[in-house]
Amino acid sequence: MAQDTAEMFKGTVEVDETYLGGQWKNKSHKYKKIKAKRGRGTSKTPVFGILCRGGKVWAQIVPDTKAKTLLSLIEGQVKKGSTICSDTWKAYTGIAYRGYVHRMVEHGKGEYANAQGNHINGLEGFWGILKRQLAAKGGIRREKLPLYLAEYVWKFNHRKSSLKMQENRLLQLLHNQALNPIFRG
Repeated sequence: MAQDTAEMFKGTVEVDETYLGGQWKNKSHKYKKIKAKRGRGTSKTPVFGILCRGGKVWAQIVPDTKAKTLLSLIEGQVKKGSTICSDTWKAYTGIAYRGYVHRMVEHGKGEYANAQGNHINGLEGFWGILKRQLAAKGGIRREKLPLYLAEYVWKFNHRKSSLKMQENRLLQLLHNQALNPIFRG
């Protein structure tokens, strides 16, 4: 599923980051005692995502949410000239300088969409689905997170396909992988 990635995004896309790693209420007392940070600066795993409006999503675990990391991922996944909607996280400063149209919403001021149609609600919705699905697993190991992330991205991207079409696509991916000499034992 991780090999079945979306092509370059174009048009209006949403970018956002989230953190995965368990609910605060389930954290060990040692984290609560030292007042471990929540959100940015937390010990949770950072994940960056891009969603094309009305289309597919792409998500990847990242080492950090700094501008250098996120902007290079945007340049690798989104065609120049596209409109990028984001929140006001400082790492997104410079998107317009790199050849994109940049639109922002200010969550800090209670803005989640504006009159011009700028929002990141689609990607926020995907984060909600992802977190609920992971929570239903009852906890997963950090080293397995990339596999679960790839699975839920794939499921989201093929949500409109019938089960038979999804099954055929997975079999095709397995067949292609078996033919690839890199994956043969």
